[in-house]
Amino acid sequence: MAEASGADQLANLHLDEVTGEKVSKSELKKRQKQRLQEEKKKEKAAAAPPKPRQEKTVSAEEEESQLTPNQYFEIRSGKIQKLRQSKAPNPYPHKFKVTTDLRDFLPRYESIKTGEHLKDVEVRVGGRIYTKRVSGSKLVFYDIRAEGVKVQVMCQSQEASGDTPFEQQHEHLRRGDIIGIVGYPGRTAPRNRPEGELSIFAREIILLTPCLHQIPSEHYGFKDQEQRYRQRYLDLIMNDNSRNVFLTRSKMITYIRRYFDERDFVEVETPMMNAIAGGATAKPFVTHHNDLDMNLFMRVAPELYLKMLIVGGLERVYELGRLFRNEGIDLTHNPEFTTCEFYMAYADVYDIMDITEDLVSGLVKHVTGGYRTTFHTQTGEEYQVNWEKPWKRIDMMGALEEACGEKFPPGEELHTAETNDFLKRILKKMNVDCTPPQTNARMLDKLVGEFIEETCVNPTFITGHPQMMSPLAKYHRDRPGLCERFEAFVCKKEIVNAYTELNDPFDQRLRFEEQARQKDQGDEEAQMIDENFCTSLEYGLPPTGGWGMGIDRLVMFLTDNYSIKEVLTFPFMKEEANQGKEKKPAAEVVGIKPEVEEGIPHK
Repeated sequence: MAEASGADQLANLHLDEVTGEKVSKSELKKRQKQRLQEEKKKEKAAAAPPKPRQEKTVSAEEEESQLTPNQYFEIRSGKIQKLRQSKAPNPYPHKFKVTTDLRDFLPRYESIKTGEHLKDVEVRVGGRIYTKRVSGSKLVFYDIRAEGVKVQVMCQSQEASGDTPFEQQHEHLRRGDIIGIVGYPGRTAPRNRPEGELSIFAREIILLTPCLHQIPSEHYGFKDQEQRYRQRYLDLIMNDNSRNVFLTRSKMITYIRRYFDERDFVEVETPMMNAIAGGATAKPFVTHHNDLDMNLFMRVAPELYLKMLIVGGLERVYELGRLFRNEGIDLTHNPEFTTCEFYMAYADVYDIMDITEDLVSGLVKHVTGGYRTTFHTQTGEEYQVNWEKPWKRIDMMGALEEACGEKFPPGEELHTAETNDFLKRILKKMNVDCTPPQTNARMLDKLVGEFIEETCVNPTFITGHPQMMSPLAKYHRDRPGLCERFEAFVCKKEIVNAYTELNDPFDQRLRFEEQARQKDQGDEEAQMIDENFCTSLEYGLPPTGGWGMGIDRLVMFLTDNYSIKEVLTFPFMKEEANQGKEKKPAAEVVGIKPEVEEGIPHK
């Protein structure tokens, strides 16, 4: 019976010619129907026109990122020119009211919880766009910076207000643009992390000033050293470290001013151009006065003028300002630089030493929070500097004798021809080079630089200078031939020069004549005789202590920069060979012609 039943089942199966299988009649019909439907679909698809290929949409910002800097500049300039003409919107509005400082915004609203918004609090800030992230047509994120602080701005179409529609508010904005934001504080509620970011939720974004150039990406930054110095504005936009250096510099200068003001010093200003380059041993810049048809020297030091003010009865004076010296350019020297000089009646070199220790150690504590700093040289050496007072003191002649292993001539003979021969022999013995002219002062200075200054990492006073090295310093009260002077060195570099001032008009005349003799020998840095200053001494300069400190070099040490160019906003640079030849200004790119303008002479 079982065999007969199996045979009946086989007899009821039908062959599926496509697969070669034996299936039931109903299954076969089902398969045939399905195949027929698939055939009709294929025929319909073949007859239908081809679907347009959907390409991935690319934002305008992404397209522009592929442009060269010149292409970007030309295209961007053209777009902004159209806005200038249409005023929709005006790309250069006159005013935007800022009510919130970003430096206060972050600490004030830090306590806002994730997803919380303070819609009743209006925030109005201005800042520069660093990043722009577009998420569809109704959501845009910006990272903006102002006053060294970064904050996220979230822009949603449903929050938009103002006269300009949402898309038009954002379509013209690019990285580098300065914008005004009107909105409220809140914290985002992201899905992929538990804590949101404190942000400004914008109701309105206003273009205040467009940036016509591509700014470097935050990933690669702006690191080319020479271009950073030439384009300091872009360096400050991109690099917080540069910004912090100049903020520290300002803080230091403010502290120095306050220090002297609190001690009854009077801040004064003295001439930048002089008929005689006096007050320091340095080579001057020469300029010309057309109306008087006379050459003038840019000042190398304000010293003589400041001492003449002491003669006139201003018994405590100081000046913070620029000096100009036509000398070499290197890591620690720039043709123009900033110094502070002060002069104090009835003080001597020992009082000035105490003031120096007090001022500088207090300044370091104020700026850094402590007395210890770290400084790295160009070669990678690391100096750990302790600025706390008291500072070490080194006697110049004693240290030279110890370093050279020979007894030096007594102080009163250091200016003689015999000493000149002795110093030449010492230079040869110690294998030290001194470029001509080999005056006694220059050779001694070279030995000091080689064997004493190189030991001064922590702040150190070098004292006991020969008189012929210091034409404006008073003779030493106990050691003939030497003078009452000190130099302060840190990290092997001079930061302060000071002395008991020479107030004897007879002695001053002889010192100036010795300087004139050295100039005749070929020393271009030797000082000239200033007759007006000599005459002022004849009216009586009280016993006085004087002091000068290089601001730039001190900033270098406290900000850990081995190059002076890093601490000058606009350091001196050689002119670029192709400067101005390659690049057209924006006005020329868009075809703006200059308007006729009548000049009005200065009254």
